[in-house]
Amino acid sequence: MTVTPIAPSVRPVASRPAPEATSLTPAQVEELGRRLDALRDRIVADRGARDAEYIHSVIRTQRYLEIGGRALLFAGILPPAWIAGTAMLSASKILENMELGHNIMHGQWDWMRDPKIHSTTWEWDNTSPAQAWKYTHNYEHHTFTNVVGRDRDVGYGILRMSDEQAWHPYYLFNPLWNALLATFFQWGVALHDLEAEKIAAGEKSWRSAWPQLKAIGRKVRKQFTKDYLVFPALAGPFFLPVLAGNVTANLVRNLWSHAIIFCGHFPDGAVQFDESQLEDETRGQWYLRQMLGSANLEGGPLFHLMTGNLSFQIEHHLFPDLPSNRYAEIAPEVRALCAEYGLKYTSGPLWTQYLQVLRTINRLARPPLRSAARPPSCDLVA
Repeated sequence: MTVTPIAPSVRPVASRPAPEATSLTPAQVEELGRRLDALRDRIVADRGARDAEYIHSVIRTQRYLEIGGRALLFAGILPPAWIAGTAMLSASKILENMELGHNIMHGQWDWMRDPKIHSTTWEWDNTSPAQAWKYTHNYEHHTFTNVVGRDRDVGYGILRMSDEQAWHPYYLFNPLWNALLATFFQWGVALHDLEAEKIAAGEKSWRSAWPQLKAIGRKVRKQFTKDYLVFPALAGPFFLPVLAGNVTANLVRNLWSHAIIFCGHFPDGAVQFDESQLEDETRGQWYLRQMLGSANLEGGPLFHLMTGNLSFQIEHHLFPDLPSNRYAEIAPEVRALCAEYGLKYTSGPLWTQYLQVLRTINRLARPPLRSAARPPSCDLVA
């Protein structure tokens, strides 16, 4: 019996071999979806005091790190104090962006009904306004994960991250654009939310972008004033050491966030999809796309915390609104389901994954050879 494929145009990243055993029947895909729904329902029913204590403890830790780091930077004329203060402030910014801001704005803690820890009220330590980021990330990225042409996180509007993106001489500088994006990641995210590439291409008018641009301007002014004027000025004669500490902490946060996010979607094994995948997509098919389009990172509890538990990117994309502290708990079950259904569960160490990402960025900078074979397609359904 012939079964219509779900996505006959699905192509793996960077011409790599097609993922193993991705040919499932529609019945198998929907059964997988029901089992994942049951897993989610079980965790939702079990949310409670230990989850609330977890998020409160992370908030306390982040605030202690920020207070301690800024206090030590006031004595930053002394090298040990500057190093310790900068390290603490860097850690606090990573925690605030990755484990707090990102996850709270996903609605992971809305069930607590705490107005201070709610997706509608949280504003993070970032140049991107929360409201704009939630649309770009929660809707566009999580709905259309790794669908080339629909998920704007594939390239962030400035990088060539797929063979399906037409090559242009601009992309010869792919490695340079990536280095700049990593260095100024929070600024890149803000421009990404603005859809700056559409403005440059004439697809979006400055008139329609003006309200967004004003909102970004307010956030930029707030962040710039706090980190580069107020706190350095409070240090008096130690203005420059405090300023340098703040600049370094933001740089560390940017580089770390960029690495974690790119390793979650662009290492070997992560799959990209054609827009035809979205036609009449069922819940089970959506789950399958999230599993194949995401990749995990391996490490210990501290590492997972500092990634905002995005080291469990597969579990996060399956269940973006579940409390992040539950991802480590359900990861073995998701891995077992992948093994049962013959699906690739992409996971590896940070540096291995990141080197793979850099290799892809460098390869896609070059114009494709006309004689080169197109990447092999991998049907998701037999």
